Amino acid sequence: MDRLFTLSLRYRFFTLVAVILVIAIGLWSLTRLTIDAMPDLTPVQVQILTRSPALGPVEVEQFVTFPIEASLNGLPALRELRSVSRYGLSAVTAIFEDQTDIYRARQLVTERLARAMERIPVEYGRPIVGPLTTGLGEVYQFTVKGKGYSAMALRTILEWEIGMRLRAVPGVVEVNIWGGEPQQFQVVVDPAKLLSYKLSLRQVFEALERNNAIAGGGYIEHQREQLLIRGEALATQVADLVRIVVARGPGGVPIFISDLAEVKEASALRIGAATAMGEGETVIGMVQMLAGENAQQVVERVKSRVREIEAILPPGVTIEPYYDRTIFVSKVMSTVRNNLLEGGLLVMAVLFLFLGDLRAGVIVASAIPLSMLIAFSGMMQAGLSGNLMSLGAIDFGLLVDGSVVMVDNILRRLAKKGVMSQEARLSEIQAAGREVLRPMTLAVSIIILVYVPILALTGIEGKMFRPMALTVILALAGSLLLAVTVTPLLALWFVRAKPGHEETRVIGMLRRAYEPCLRWAIARPAWVVTPAIGLFVVSLGITGWLGIEFVPRLDEGDMAIQVWRLPSVSLSESVRNALDVERVLRQFPEVVQVVTRTGSPEVATDVMGVEMSDVFVILKPQHEWTTAGTREDLIAKMKPAILEAVPGVGLGFTQPIEMRFNELIAGTRSDLAVKIFGPDLDVLKKQAEAVARQLETVQGAADVKVEQVAGLPLLRVIVDREQIARYGLTADDVLTLVQATRVGHVVGTVVQGPRRFDLVVRLADSALADPAALGSLLIPTGHGELVPLSRVAAIRVDTGPAQISREHVQRRIVVETNIRGRDLGSFAAEAQRTVAREVSLPIGYELTWGGQFQHLQEATSRLAVVVPITLLLILGVLSVIFGAMRPALLIFLNVPLALSGGILALWLRGLPLSISAVIGFIALFGIAVLNGVVLVSHIRLLESEGLPTEQAITQGAMDRLRPVLMTALVASLGFLPMAVATSMGAEVQRPLATVVIGGLLTSTLLTLLVIPALYAHMCRRRECQERNESFDRIH
Repeated sequence: MDRLFTLSLRYRFFTLVAVILVIAIGLWSLTRLTIDAMPDLTPVQVQILTRSPALGPVEVEQFVTFPIEASLNGLPALRELRSVSRYGLSAVTAIFEDQTDIYRARQLVTERLARAMERIPVEYGRPIVGPLTTGLGEVYQFTVKGKGYSAMALRTILEWEIGMRLRAVPGVVEVNIWGGEPQQFQVVVDPAKLLSYKLSLRQVFEALERNNAIAGGGYIEHQREQLLIRGEALATQVADLVRIVVARGPGGVPIFISDLAEVKEASALRIGAATAMGEGETVIGMVQMLAGENAQQVVERVKSRVREIEAILPPGVTIEPYYDRTIFVSKVMSTVRNNLLEGGLLVMAVLFLFLGDLRAGVIVASAIPLSMLIAFSGMMQAGLSGNLMSLGAIDFGLLVDGSVVMVDNILRRLAKKGVMSQEARLSEIQAAGREVLRPMTLAVSIIILVYVPILALTGIEGKMFRPMALTVILALAGSLLLAVTVTPLLALWFVRAKPGHEETRVIGMLRRAYEPCLRWAIARPAWVVTPAIGLFVVSLGITGWLGIEFVPRLDEGDMAIQVWRLPSVSLSESVRNALDVERVLRQFPEVVQVVTRTGSPEVATDVMGVEMSDVFVILKPQHEWTTAGTREDLIAKMKPAILEAVPGVGLGFTQPIEMRFNELIAGTRSDLAVKIFGPDLDVLKKQAEAVARQLETVQGAADVKVEQVAGLPLLRVIVDREQIARYGLTADDVLTLVQATRVGHVVGTVVQGPRRFDLVVRLADSALADPAALGSLLIPTGHGELVPLSRVAAIRVDTGPAQISREHVQRRIVVETNIRGRDLGSFAAEAQRTVAREVSLPIGYELTWGGQFQHLQEATSRLAVVVPITLLLILGVLSVIFGAMRPALLIFLNVPLALSGGILALWLRGLPLSISAVIGFIALFGIAVLNGVVLVSHIRLLESEGLPTEQAITQGAMDRLRPVLMTALVASLGFLPMAVATSMGAEVQRPLATVVIGGLLTSTLLTLLVIPALYAHMCRRRECQERNESFDRIH
């Protein structure tokens, strides 16, 4: 550093050019930096989705889910396998270790899927890999409306006109669809007519398959040209289908499809729906962003494309967005921007106030933008995004610490010398710089060093805080480089200190107040040390009262309400139910818009049954609320209002992104989840209900919910093998009839330009009025007989599983609960005690605790390693700096006093101990040690120059009063806006900032009083010669 310092002053032009390059590269990097609201916490995962419309949950698990799990099990770096099997749908999620490349993971899964497909019958569906997106991928959602257009027409427009064009937007990976009616061409067969012509369903299938095709005949050469030969018999409309001949009757009279069935464009069997504002069903499009893309840029491209699409839509059809992630991102980044701006202004005010020199203040303050530009360049190269954590936790006060020490010493020495020539000024600045260069470098390096262990964090806390640590390290490294090179150069050019200029009026007042206190403390060290020890002991006692949580809940500004009903409820009833909920919510003046998604979308990335709904409530800014002051107050009023209007439903209140993150990370949507594993679903359900009853007794439990795994009504058609053998039938004859009852049998595709629609054969609804009507359906035998279905199969109404969830290749059930009015740690501890005492699991069953609590446990265990390593690094570096352990331990005493202040600050503000707060403590330790290094180094320098010990302590403390106070004040005030902000996103920063401010308050008092007192006490008891000799190795 000494050589760099010298060269920067010698080659001033090149230093200036380097600064200009730093500014240019930093600004270029800033324009290309990915901006988002928060880090993406989604684990590396691949979703495998399979639609099996003919299968129930048990069959989906047995024939689809299990083969996929068996094929994926044992993949390299595979951490966890989760799956959900529902009616007509299998969703398997493979979660990999965090460092796994997502494209490599998808490649591995795709390779293994080929093996799984060999074990899954074609008629049960084909597995597909889900879109490459994350929990932050749902960036833009909209409804499609059109007066006079049917739900089927609107969905068709969305799927083929809007969706196809939006998928072509760079950064968009999928446009998912909820609601509307999926269009099919249906051949609805009348069983009576079919039997009157003595035909079978299979003949209808074959006729449609043979008469809806194309063929190629190669080419011929004609008149020196090549003509392709193509045979065309594709059906493109209903009229083409009705004239297809199935067979010929007596006399060769053709029997057309129209003689046997009604051919129409109709809706496929739906597994989801969408409603809005209590006004009826709608169609929703959800734009999903490719993982790693810039949300703001993608959404802007989508908006631009939407404007183009609207110009070509049919008259009266409109696209109405209701969720735009850029609004959330803008609000959060506005919070970050305001906090940084306000913190920067406060820092500059302190600099001007304490330095008493406008030019010197500007020189020191210039380190802030230049350090940030260096950080932006590093973030760009490291692939980091600018978000609430990576940018929001930067303290501008830290970025000027090195420059403060440098400029303060330059001002002090120049003021003593008075007016000098340029050469003399250069020499004096070089001497001033060298005097503080080593302790300043080491002190800033310690702050950098304490952030290094944070880079070792993994899991959710690693995804949150590693970007923050890396950004701070980049900014601090840049600030140190600037303090060594640019700051002395600017001081040479612009600072004009005069005699007496070393002390401003504020510093003079502080010196006069500090000196008697310092002399009193040196004379009576026990009177200073004892209260410090007492404060530390009290703070440790308070820690048990703080409560514990994983991370503070980020207020997204909007609300998501999960609604669940009995598994037996129909889609139509769920839709009516959802409309009632929306009408209740519309009555609240805080609500801007309400949109509900029921069931699963077209690409079933969100696996829900028709009994489940997600209600998205778009709210006004909180300062415009009239009936509630906080989110908790609003929930407390909404919940009883909904339950009064719609009794019997279950409700869970959360937020859109939070809900998605919880589901993707932990497989559940709530704060805390109790997972019970075992083979029998009935036993699992019984045990889960017992756990739920106990959770409801714990204070703070809200929205307790047992995963609904049973209660799905079934109409079972069980083939009697003896009877089908007697009549010469096969099981396939019976099952073909069963499949044609409602879901239908796909026999081809109807092509209309770029659009493709399934061609399906099914039976008329009149033949399916009840189980008896189903049993009376006749099956033709090979002997010309007609046999009722009830004669060859048992038909019974039964109940079965509604959903089968698996984890680690075992069946499991989840009991979920949100937590309100209480911290996560104490709630989980009490819940664990209660459940362990009251619930006894059978042999072969086990229980685990998951959700946010699981992340808290994992983070706590990792921080239990990181924090001690940080403290040992600090102590080790201090011992290297001073060449002895005694002064290192003296400065290290800043750590417990800083800890005391941080804990007391959390307690006074009523904030629980969270991972954010712990990261704040780690940062605080480095800042607290910095001032101790600067003070003790200067005292030892004065001792080495021959001053008596007590005089060196007194003069050293007085000389370093200004830099110590400035360092502490600028660091504290830099975090102050984060500590007091109430805007969106401030919740996550508040604990970290509170810890740093509180800790600096107590550690600064320690630096200014306790360290000089203890230093004097140590020197009175033994000779200081050894330490003076070791100091020569440093300076």
